[in-house]
Amino acid sequence: MHEEVKGIRQFQIIKLEKSFFKILEKIWPTTFLPQSVQIIACCYRMAEKLQALKQQVCSSINDSKEKLHQLGDAIWHCPELAYKERQAHDTLVQFFTQEKGWTVEAHYKLDTAFRATWGTVGADVGSVVNVGFLCEYDALPSIGHACGHNLIAESGAAAAVGLKAALECGEAWPVPIKVTVLGTPAEEDGGGKVDLLREGAFQGLDVVFMAHPTQKNATYLPAMAIHGVQVKYRGRASHASAYPWEGINALDAAVMAYSSISVLRQQLKPAWKVHGVIKHGGVKPNIIPDYSELEYYLRTSSHRDLPNFRAKAEACFHAAALATGCKVEIKFEKNEFYEVLRNRTLEDLYEGNGRALGMEFTTEGFSGSTDFGNVSHAVPGIHPYFYIGSEALNHTAEYTAAS
Repeated sequence: MHEEVKGIRQFQIIKLEKSFFKILEKIWPTTFLPQSVQIIACCYRMAEKLQALKQQVCSSINDSKEKLHQLGDAIWHCPELAYKERQAHDTLVQFFTQEKGWTVEAHYKLDTAFRATWGTVGADVGSVVNVGFLCEYDALPSIGHACGHNLIAESGAAAAVGLKAALECGEAWPVPIKVTVLGTPAEEDGGGKVDLLREGAFQGLDVVFMAHPTQKNATYLPAMAIHGVQVKYRGRASHASAYPWEGINALDAAVMAYSSISVLRQQLKPAWKVHGVIKHGGVKPNIIPDYSELEYYLRTSSHRDLPNFRAKAEACFHAAALATGCKVEIKFEKNEFYEVLRNRTLEDLYEGNGRALGMEFTTEGFSGSTDFGNVSHAVPGIHPYFYIGSEALNHTAEYTAAS
């Protein structure tokens, strides 16, 4: 559609209306002809208008690139863990407060979440198109922004600021347009977007966008459903040489649970994944451990499979407790993440615009999991990936440096 429209100018539309009106009148009922021609002409004009808007968005982002870079850099230099992103929250709130025209709500629904909104004339009443952009900004333990969430915050802010500036420069649009930026904490651990969904923060949004840095450009990479679980075993300490029979070995329970889960993999569906660690296994070799702790992630291609997977994993955890005589505490995380629903229309539009800017895209590769999946089940949206000039892998110290 864009390529066809690109070569059509206003005089051609007028020529179509004048030269072929009588011919078309013989083919189409007179009642429908004027409306049909007007619709065609309107489509051409809107396409040209949309292209001008895109150019203005790019120009506006380029004009703001220095302060946008400073925004991402400030977040990178102060990495904060999930639900504790206070400095990042304040930095983003200050950024939008200093930008003219935004209504900013700090601590929106969650302590480290925020909302910034702006609208064209009439956006506060009646029918409105509400376009959402998401900013993430939590870091990883020990290695900082190894998943590039500082760049997610920067790109979300850039898109919102660019669109606002372009809409302010353009002509009136058929319907009022509202731009909403949501600061969404705790993607790496906890699921801030799931919390915000539960609190109604996404109500009223018509479409939502965010983009994630990685080693390639992609409109979509499979993101699986996931549910995390912590398992704690409690036994009884004793001297491991003098009277081990008095002890109940919590480490044995953890090892048996780990082995049982490993054996379970043979019976799992091909798309299911499970991975875990023993976080605590004792303090000294001559003390029978009275406490052990494991943490696991269960992943499936659909969130509908998670209950079945949970039941299988729990059976392994309980069996280890029964065999060793330990007490077991199994605690699943408050939020499970859903798989990301694809929106091929938005994917095609994203790729088309990206290629126009010289980007190359891949369809190969896999992602992990994200709480954006839950958002995609509630609001149409897209979660593409963008290349940052480094082949380093996410969640490594090398990617921290690259981001």
